[in-house]
Amino acid sequence: MMPTTLNVTASFVFLGFFVLVTVIGFMAARWKAGDLTQLHEWGLGGRQFGTWITWFLIGGDFYTAYTVIAVPALVYAVGAYGFFALPYTIIVYPFVFMVMPRLWTACHKGNHITAADFVQGIYGGKWFAAAIAVTGIVATMPYIALQLVGMQVVIKSLGISGEIPLVIAFLILAFYTYASGIRAPAMIAFVKDIMIYIVVIAAVCLIPSKLGGYASVFDAANHYFAIKGGATGIVLKPAQFLAYGSLAFGSAMAAFMYPHTMTAILSSSGEPSIKKNAILLPAYSLLLGLIALMGYMAIAAGVKVSNSSEIVPALFAKLFPAWFVGFAAAAIAIAALVPAAIMSIGAANLFTRNLWKPLVNANITPQQEASNAKFASLAVKFGALVFIIFLPTKFAIDLQLLGGVWILQTFPAIVFSLYTRSLKLPALFIGWLAGITCGTSLAFIQDLKPIYALNIAGNTYPVYIGLIALSVNFVVTFSLSAVLPAAQPTKVPAAHA
Repeated sequence: MMPTTLNVTASFVFLGFFVLVTVIGFMAARWKAGDLTQLHEWGLGGRQFGTWITWFLIGGDFYTAYTVIAVPALVYAVGAYGFFALPYTIIVYPFVFMVMPRLWTACHKGNHITAADFVQGIYGGKWFAAAIAVTGIVATMPYIALQLVGMQVVIKSLGISGEIPLVIAFLILAFYTYASGIRAPAMIAFVKDIMIYIVVIAAVCLIPSKLGGYASVFDAANHYFAIKGGATGIVLKPAQFLAYGSLAFGSAMAAFMYPHTMTAILSSSGEPSIKKNAILLPAYSLLLGLIALMGYMAIAAGVKVSNSSEIVPALFAKLFPAWFVGFAAAAIAIAALVPAAIMSIGAANLFTRNLWKPLVNANITPQQEASNAKFASLAVKFGALVFIIFLPTKFAIDLQLLGGVWILQTFPAIVFSLYTRSLKLPALFIGWLAGITCGTSLAFIQDLKPIYALNIAGNTYPVYIGLIALSVNFVVTFSLSAVLPAAQPTKVPAAHA
């Protein structure tokens, strides 16, 4: 059970580390100094992050607080199916190795700050780029909210109740992101990753020893799921294979279409840094697998909670001393700050470059762009805070599911446009709309569950909704591109750096 009284020791340790990263966040403005009145400096760090900084930045951005909370919670609830996040974070890196260096080069040559900039640079116009920007922003908002959910859970685990601590944490995050831009999460990511590694290594080494070893952990989990019945178990059932595989594959395709991961990629110093990171980043997938095992450890430890999201904090509270509970809570909270900051920056870049500039003020100066993005980042974080305080957590989770389906529909315009110029702008726009409509409709038909059962020739195939919608997008885009007349080349001026 989660504590109902204040854990003083844990709270002081938590507060100490939180103060540390706050100081780092504000100091980051002086690190790799640049003119923060320029959007490419505030929002992309001047495109100067080398291999190691990019490694920590992408790792801090991709493996979030909600990952640490949600993956073990899902494994605790459904068993082996909850490990789908592990193969998807392995599948994604060959894609990053092949595609993202090419995208970085194209964006660097065109001085593009967002993926929507890149698409507009190829096809011209402003409305399709705006549609991609809106897709990215809407898909990112619930993602930020879920980082705050992770922070809320660990704060509650210390015996601290109410929304005031979360609001204070939000304000700190908002102000140092405003002041330092992407340099703040890049610097804090070093602290975050080191702390998370310490927490996970301690957990996977010490917790099983307290529970009789890994054999006892797996036996307890197997017995638990056997009694629970249904589709749960520590081994996937054959009927789950297709759903599991399609969910992992679709999630991998969507992962680096999000504004935050795209921002981290475009902040790197060049193709070599991205390729090296595609080789090094699977180390985080190993970490993720170890994190997921904490779901089974909680079962073996007899942890009982009213909300599965509380599994990890409750497990640590039961088996570790108070000081380490505070350290683990701080690590998870900091793991919320890093991605939330990058997500808000990525969304702010999209808003400024692909909505405000083309649709409201075409003559905006570079200084005004940066100022606009800073205020937009505050608005995005405020919206995420409203999500958590005034709306049920399930609402954010449901929207995050839809966000994955939606962001996947930007894949053809961004990725295929790197390799071919045969696609037509109207075809891409109609394909995007068809994919969005199909995916949203199927998700609501399924009561916002990610899998839809396709019935083909009397057989049932459970497939991830995002892939079904993307298939519709592909068919429409390529079919219309084949029959539509070629457009006259459009000369689009390069964006301001």
